[in-house]
Amino acid sequence: MSLEGKVALVAGASRGIGADIARYLAAAGAKVAVAARTIEQKDPRLPGTIGSVVKQIQDAGGEAIPVVINMRDPESIKACVQEVVDQCGKLDILVNNAAIFVPGNLETVQERHINLSIEVNFRSYILSMREVVPHMRAAGGGHIINISSVGAIPLGPGPYTEDQQARAGDIFYGGEKIGLEHISQRQAAMLQKDNISVNVLSPEGGVRTPGNKYAANDRDNPDLTFEVADDMGQAAVWVCEQPPLYTGNVLFDKPVLREAGIELKGPFR
Repeated sequence: MSLEGKVALVAGASRGIGADIARYLAAAGAKVAVAARTIEQKDPRLPGTIGSVVKQIQDAGGEAIPVVINMRDPESIKACVQEVVDQCGKLDILVNNAAIFVPGNLETVQERHINLSIEVNFRSYILSMREVVPHMRAAGGGHIINISSVGAIPLGPGPYTEDQQARAGDIFYGGEKIGLEHISQRQAAMLQKDNISVNVLSPEGGVRTPGNKYAANDRDNPDLTFEVADDMGQAAVWVCEQPPLYTGNVLFDKPVLREAGIELKGPFR
């Protein structure tokens, strides 16, 4: 089953996992709105813009449009969704991918970074879902995929190993993802009657994306060898090909592909 005739909005798609998912959705036949803040590359450690991803999709024979979105701004999210519907006539698929890591620990983190983390990693997903649901309902249904992480898996009780202590250093990210997974399943139950599926998809392991490598990357001499999230792209397409009652799942990319009998494309390029 292809995604011909479908319209997809991928938020956080100027680089990394979001850009790769956008490319795979387009290759499967969807018209993709590539949405992010980045319209001009300003940091050599963060290559990619919404325009460059659109060009890559178009050069490969797919359809795509660039749309600016600021995931911290409710009005920007609303305007982005409306622009996609105005340009493409409808909206069938939403992939929420935007994410940010904040520095420090509980004692050193600045309040503005706390707000930033919650607004991007948690609140923006809720606002995006809220904006797309009426349009999906009008189209007769749709698919929402919220991107999560293995960081959402609880550590369990201590005492903790050195690796577990290091993993706890993401401060809020894992907790925000746990909350996202809970809300996704609750919305899946509430939206089932409207033929709108809500699923969560995570990479089974870490993916060396520009954002993932950013903090440790040298601005003056950046390492630009990044991984391509082929498995996330393929898994996202497969989820969007399923009937609406395939909903409320918390999924990992590689197991999804193995169970579906789809050949994994790893190792990453």
